[in-house]
Amino acid sequence: MAAAAAGSGTPREEEGPGGEAVAPPPQAPTGAPGARLSRLPLARVKALVKADPDVTLAGQEAIFILARAAELFVETIAKDAYCCAQQGKRKTLQRRDLDNAIEAVDEFAFLEDYLGLSGHTQSNQMNS
Repeated sequence: MAAAAAGSGTPREEEGPGGEAVAPPPQAPTGAPGARLSRLPLARVKALVKADPDVTLAGQEAIFILARAAELFVETIAKDAYCCAQQGKRKTLQRRDLDNAIEAVDEFAFLEDYLGLSGHTQSNQMNS
């Protein structure tokens, strides 16, 4: 409530163990206007889903679940990349931190080809 009283209208981030910023969990429905369970705009997620020619209809529950899954994915990869930045004694995420997180976590292997990570890493090694 302190964040709402401050006038920003958005919950502020709290510090977790080790001083890293931890976003608050999604708000539970309170009946108050503006109470949200998803941080991503559902209309944008729905537009992305409808951009797929194979999708003809998508229910609100499906859109919400996709939005929540996207939030969790971004949160997970950001935390892993932040750990890589901390190993380099930095607080600012850089592209190389994401590259290192993608290489280190098997669940992110599908991103290696999509982002051209294998070629990106090889070209960096050649320039060194």
